[in-house]
Amino acid sequence: MSEDRSHQPNRKIDIIEKSTVFQGYFRIDAYRLRHSLHAGGMSDELRREVFERGHTVGLLPYDPARREIVMLEQFRIGAHVVGSPPWLMEIVAGIIEPGESDEEVARREAKEEAGLDVSDLILMQKYLVSPGGTTETAALYLGRVDATNAGGIFGCDDENEDIKSMVFSVPDALKLLTDGKLDNAQAVIALQWLALNENVARTRWGFEAV
Repeated sequence: MSEDRSHQPNRKIDIIEKSTVFQGYFRIDAYRLRHSLHAGGMSDELRREVFERGHTVGLLPYDPARREIVMLEQFRIGAHVVGSPPWLMEIVAGIIEPGESDEEVARREAKEEAGLDVSDLILMQKYLVSPGGTTETAALYLGRVDATNAGGIFGCDDENEDIKSMVFSVPDALKLLTDGKLDNAQAVIALQWLALNENVARTRWGFEAV
């Protein structure tokens, strides 16, 4: 099976074989393939495993009236295993379920994880999470919220979630970023976008620039 990419029309990928080697809550597929080389011709046969965990949506809740954002803290086993502090400072996020749009996920997760209603959404960035080993993509949104009564403990009991929601002023949140206190991609990318584009959102929502 040969595959051409519209933006790279002279490059080819030949999938020789694809098989599922693990099927649980997530799936791992194994591939045998060849691909075009920069110098011309085709590569030798490669064997690669691809982790299929679904696609995710992240949301940074932002209150333009108060100039505050809401962030979450929860336990992550992966961070613990690599020796990092396992309670991570994150943004709202969730996996897209069949039939859901990105926007529906953003609104659902904001309610479940932080008790927030989102009145408008701005797409900040879409990116491949780790394309060397997984198909997972992440779509990040800035969500307009009222943070007046934000904060508390949230999460779905049937998923054993224990999520602490916290409110930060934008300057305090950006200091977490510049001080290296954030070590997960979604939070870093979202706050970098906010640092560069906060006034874009404020203008859209009828607020003065800062």
